[in-house]
Amino acid sequence: MPNTPSAKAELRKSLKRRERNRGRRTTMRNWIKRTLQAVEDRNLAEAERTLQMASKLIDKNVKWNQLHANNAARKKSQLARAVNDLRTAGQPA
Repeated sequence: MPNTPSAKAELRKSLKRRERNRGRRTTMRNWIKRTLQAVEDRNLAEAERTLQMASKLIDKNVKWNQLHANNAARKKSQLARAVNDLRTAGQPA
C-alpha cells in the first residue's frame, strides 16, 4: 500500500485509468465479435454496419495506446476481408 500522499493519489488515478481502459477494450472486442457473428450469420448489412464501428473503435484504441498500430491494422484487415468475402459470395461469378 502507498504511504505518501502522492503515491496514494497515483494509486487512485491508476485505478480510474484501469477501469476506463478495461471498458474501452471490452467495447472494442464486443464490436469485433458482433462483426464476426454477422459474417457467420451471412447478414451483409449488419456486417458492414458493425465493421464500420469496430474499425472506428480499433483506431481509437490505438490512439489511446491500448493497442499497437500493427496489431490494429491486422485486426481491421481480417474483419474487412471477412466482410468482403461475404459481399462477393452473394454475387454470381
